[in-house]
Amino acid sequence: MRILHILDHSLPKHSGYVFRTMSIMAQQKAMGWDPVLVTTPRHGTGDAPFEDIDGWRIYRTPNGGIPKWLPVGLREMREMRLTKYRLRALVDELNPDILHAHSPVLDFFPAFDAAGGRPVVYEIRAFWEDAAVDHGTTREGSLRYKVSRALETRAIRQATEVTTICEGLRADILARGIRPDKVTVIPNAVNAEAFPPIGEKDAALTRELGLDGRTVLGFAGSFYAYEGLEFLIRALPALKAEVPDVALLLVGGGPTEVRLKAAVAELGLEDTVIFTGRVPHDSVRRYYSVADIMTYPRHGIRLTETVTPLKPLEAMAMTRLVLASDVGGHKELIEDGRTGRLFRADDAADFVKVCADLIRNRDCWADMLMAGRDYAQNIRTWQNSVAGYEAVYRRCLAQGRRG
Repeated sequence: MRILHILDHSLPKHSGYVFRTMSIMAQQKAMGWDPVLVTTPRHGTGDAPFEDIDGWRIYRTPNGGIPKWLPVGLREMREMRLTKYRLRALVDELNPDILHAHSPVLDFFPAFDAAGGRPVVYEIRAFWEDAAVDHGTTREGSLRYKVSRALETRAIRQATEVTTICEGLRADILARGIRPDKVTVIPNAVNAEAFPPIGEKDAALTRELGLDGRTVLGFAGSFYAYEGLEFLIRALPALKAEVPDVALLLVGGGPTEVRLKAAVAELGLEDTVIFTGRVPHDSVRRYYSVADIMTYPRHGIRLTETVTPLKPLEAMAMTRLVLASDVGGHKELIEDGRTGRLFRADDAADFVKVCADLIRNRDCWADMLMAGRDYAQNIRTWQNSVAGYEAVYRRCLAQGRRG
């Protein structure tokens, strides 16, 4: 069975989107299927029809870029048109049994148009309109928001089958009047073998960062507003009153970095908050080792209530303690008091209380670390997760071609 996956970006870029994609591809290949990847113009400009990376041939949509002078709406139409023509050629060349379009919705409509009646699966990893709200390019309830939401609903109705990454998104989809048997959750997971347990801190890096003898909260990833990192920084003075030796290690970068550094300066926390900048992917494990507690203070908004992240699972696999806000996406991953701790989202007082309690009660750490590792290694595995596609694809093939 050949499945043509349509994606907005892929390797060599690194993101949660890419890590999920490549984990799915590897497991589908291990199951004896033939997954093929193609990216849309969103991946970037270029003339090459494909790239060979890490043993995968990844087909590209050659393009010189979408003109920035085009207004919103026309840019997206131009992008979808380029994708559609590329997919038509690839469908003729590769003759896939199923097309599997991954969000954003701009990937679905070209796939549906180019499928030639073949089944089309639409996988929703997040809703485009909710991500746009967090990025500040629209607001909830605006005309653009409503149009984006209507397009998503139209795609869901047209798709042969729909998959999504968590129960929060599934509930949102069903609330649009979609029948339950059409929507399957293929949850985020982790390859625990790629994230073996960390035995001890990297002593050299700890000294280099000036963190000897300190209790270190850590975050590694992209600095988006929804991650709640400014909330975390502003809660630190109250936490330091309870735990004077605490420090915060921020690994990565992103749109809110300037604002975060300004908050640190405003509060006089230069000796408490360490910014490393982006680090090579193969070095990130060293930074995880330095942290005592990996912290995920996401704000309580639609995006975080409905989407589960990958990072907490990776931290659990590496036997790092996990402390997170109680948004819906986190509650699907973390059992409070057993595999990690949760605090009330956007509640600084509760964050300080829960974090200080966790730091003071180190006797519970070993059991929590063991439970987290077991969850990542034996339950939230890609083998278990990707197995869910079998029934989805079987139903697609049973329905046959349209038209």
